[in-house]
Formats: sequence, structure tokens, C-alpha cells
Amino acid sequence: MAQKISPFHAGEIEAQRHAGVAARASQGGRFIRDHMPLQHRDFFATQPFLVVAGADTSGKPWVSILEGKDGPVAAHTERSLTLVGQLAADDPLVQGVVQGASVGILGIELATKRRNRVNGRLRSGTASELVLDVQQSFGNCAQYIHERALHRVDGARHTPEPPLVTTSLNTDQKRWIAAADTLFIGSGFSSGAGHNTDGFDASHRGGEPGFVDIDRDGKLHIPDYTGNNFFNTIGNLVRDPKVGLLFVDFATGGLLQLSGQAQIIWDGSQSRDPQARRMIVVTVDSVVERQQALALRWHAPDTGAMRLRVTDKVVESQEITSVYLARADGLPLVDFKPGQHLPIALNVPGQPGPTRRSYSLSGPGDAETYRISVKREAHGIATRVLHDVLKPGDMIDANAPSGDFVPPEGGDPLVLVSAGVGVTPMLSILHGVVDAAAARPVWFVHGTRNSDTHAFRQEVADLVRRAENVAQRLYYSTPNPDDQTQNTHDAQGRVTAEALLALGAGSKAHYMICGPTQFIADLSDGLEGLGVPTAQIHYETFGPVG
Repeated sequence: MAQKISPFHAGEIEAQRHAGVAARASQGGRFIRDHMPLQHRDFFATQPFLVVAGADTSGKPWVSILEGKDGPVAAHTERSLTLVGQLAADDPLVQGVVQGASVGILGIELATKRRNRVNGRLRSGTASELVLDVQQSFGNCAQYIHERALHRVDGARHTPEPPLVTTSLNTDQKRWIAAADTLFIGSGFSSGAGHNTDGFDASHRGGEPGFVDIDRDGKLHIPDYTGNNFFNTIGNLVRDPKVGLLFVDFATGGLLQLSGQAQIIWDGSQSRDPQARRMIVVTVDSVVERQQALALRWHAPDTGAMRLRVTDKVVESQEITSVYLARADGLPLVDFKPGQHLPIALNVPGQPGPTRRSYSLSGPGDAETYRISVKREAHGIATRVLHDVLKPGDMIDANAPSGDFVPPEGGDPLVLVSAGVGVTPMLSILHGVVDAAAARPVWFVHGTRNSDTHAFRQEVADLVRRAENVAQRLYYSTPNPDDQTQNTHDAQGRVTAEALLALGAGSKAHYMICGPTQFIADLSDGLEGLGVPTAQIHYETFGPVG
């Protein structure tokens, strides 16, 4: 079950209030647990490396990468990870990954953009193993991650060079940072009372190459974009400005590790990046450059990059518009798995580089066109372009569809639950179920305010009529007067966990949930509380990223 006390410490709450997202963060905080769900444990166990943040014996924070030939995780339970990888003797964090130390760990799979975080304290295991006792565990969305494929080099090609240790950045190191599209940041907080919210946090930051600016004094200006509203990093820095940074040379396995002091600039307009909401300005006081430190190498994968032409736009509701896309070269589109999303890049005037977003595909997986259905966000950069500027005949860049929010295989009952624009992946999944003509029992449950905001009503109704194994239930939270008399919905109010169980899908049913953070938190917590195993609850959040 989720933790009963707040998963945020005073600094995080202060940062959330400063940004005006305290209520939203409180809703999302229900996904921060004091244990790891099975999906997270399995994810960590398959990773060839982990990003680790902690402090050396002097209290300086550092970030590094823990790798192992067979992966750094040897075993796991709901509340622990057994680590077998070891940091090199010349790693500045090596004295911080020891028994009794607090560390933050980030598992990130660049090829699939999956990432999960876990924080805790280390204790000795058997032999040379260290065991991380979990204090907090939670997942992150795929925003701002650049896809990279990974391979390992053999011993003859892995020849780490002696570290270069200085107190300031040299010209080559500044060039390294100026070309980077990815960094990892480590920060920590301690109340002195041993709370679960104490400890270190390892996080990812990404942007277009050069997104980190270096001023004439050598200070690093790191833009802070819209995210999950938890403010783990900034919340730590509000109370303790010590910070660690890691830049990776993905081609050579080199690491540039920095430690210093951070200042939060709350006014994002002072950044040269229009998408920045805030800035983290870092004064570097310690530098460790370790060429070929890792046996891992990364390269740009074949992402299926393609140029797409807008063939049509359809207004689905007051808030949602669909954009239909075909390949500009006339070739057939790659099929996708229902539930996956389409990564796109828009050229927006005034932006320093492409504006990248991912939107769920809402049509059938084998259609002649892709369909993305986008909710207008009042302050959204991309959604305003998609709604108001883009027109048939225009071109956009995209990569092949990806994502793992897809139905579990097999014939177990499936309950598709959505709210608002969360309907988009569910509609694609419904198309897949109906087109497959399988006997799998399916319930399509959707909630929205009223008929004005109800997108795809006729399309879903037609699909349900085609399949005897599919049932639908609609909830309107604030129906219009006409809705009350025209039989447009099944129930007034919001979808609840009790209502989902009352459908009678059975003990083997899988529940797929998509929508706003609070919607997912309420239903996932409710289903767990009513005895549904966590392995049968799948969810994907839709946040207002614009």
C-alpha cells in the first residue's frame, strides 16, 4: 500500500508551493511508495547499469554509474536491491557507496525511455555485496530522454585513463558540456530524524544539444522544464544547495563528474530557453574527468525517423482534436501495438530547437494513417501548434511508434478505464480487441464532464456493437441538461474502484488505467485496497506538458 504520511520533505513541499503545484504534487505523491512494485523490481534486475548519487566522506555530492558484466543487481525483494557492481577506486563516489550510506538510484533504459527511481540506505550483504534497503520508490515519465542503444566493449578495448582532478572546468570540458543533450544530477536532504524522505536522489535532465549554458564565470545554467511536479531535486537544493552532476560521453564511456553549489532561479524567463520554467545555476568547485571509465558504449539507434504529412484534422470535442498523418514519401506506415505513442518533433518559431512530444496513437494499429488526438493546453507550446497552426499538407518529423503501455497477452479479462484525453490509447486498444475478433472479455469504462467534452462517442459505440465480448460504461461528472434527458451516459459522477469491481470481470482481470494523476491514484489505490494484485493494475499518466 502507499505510504500514509507525506512522501515529500519540507523542502520539496516548499518548492511545490512556490511553483503553484502543491495540490497536483500531493495527488502524484501517492505513486511514491516505501517498497518496489514487481514491475520496478524486474526492471532494475535487467539493467546493465544504474545511475547512483551519494556523498563522499567530506559530504560532497557526486553522481556516478554502477555497471556490471551481468548487471549490477543480483537479487531483489519488495523492499531491497542486492548490488554486486562496484565503482572504480578512482571514482569520487567510491567512498559513498558503502555500508550505512544513503544513496539515490536511477534505473534508465535509454533505448526504450523507461526509468524508475529508488532511494534508500546501504547495508552489508554476503561477500562483497551491498544491499539497498528501500525508503522510496517511484517511476518517471519518458520526457526529455534521448534514445540510445547500448553495447559493451571487451577488456582490450576498455582502457580507463587516469582521472584528471581539478577545481574548475577547462576548455575541453566546457565543450563537452556545451555539446551534451543529457546530464544526471544528484542532491540530498537530511532532517536528522531518519525519515523516509531523507537521503539522496538521482535524477535525469535532457534537452537539445547545448541545453546547458555556461556563462563567463564558468557557472552552469540548467533549464528546469515541466515535469512530474514532485520537485525532488529542487526541493533538496532549497534546503541543501550542494549538488553533483554527471555528463557521459556515450561514444567512449567517459565520465565528467562535477560537484558544487546550486542556486534556484524561479523565473524561467531569465533563461535563453523559452521552455524553461526555472533554472538551476551551479557553481562548480570540484571536477573529476575519467576517460573511458565505463565498459559501456551507446550509439544512436534506428528510431525509424520519418517525415509525415498531415492529411486531415478532425475536431473530436471542445478540447480534443485529431491529426491524421501519412508518410511524405508515400511508403506504408509501420504498424504499431495498440496503446503505444508516436514521438514527434515540431519546429516552433521562437524555440531554440525542435519541440519534442509524444502522443498516444488513437486509431487501429494497421491503418493507412496514424492518428494522434491531442488535448489543447492553455499554455502548451506544442498543443497550440497542433490545434491552431498545423493544417493539411504540412510536414512534421517523427520516430517510429514506441511504448510498453500495451495489453497483457492472453485471454484474461481486460478492463479499459480512462478519463478525459486518457481515452486515446484505450480507443486504440479497443480497435485491436475488436479487429482481432477474440473472445477475451473487455469492458470499456470512460469518464468525462459531459457530452461537450466527450470525444469519440460514436466511434466507441460502433466498436462495442461489433463485438459481443465488449461492454461499455460511461460516466459524466457534470452532465448538461440535455445529457440528463438524452441517455448519453450510464452514470453521473466519477469512476470508482468499487464500480470497477462491480463489473464482475473476475479475479484474473487486468485493469488498464489512463488519465489525470489523481484519477489514476484514486483507482489504483482503491483497487489495491480491494484486493486486486498490483501486477494486474497497469497505468499511464497524462500530464499537461503542452
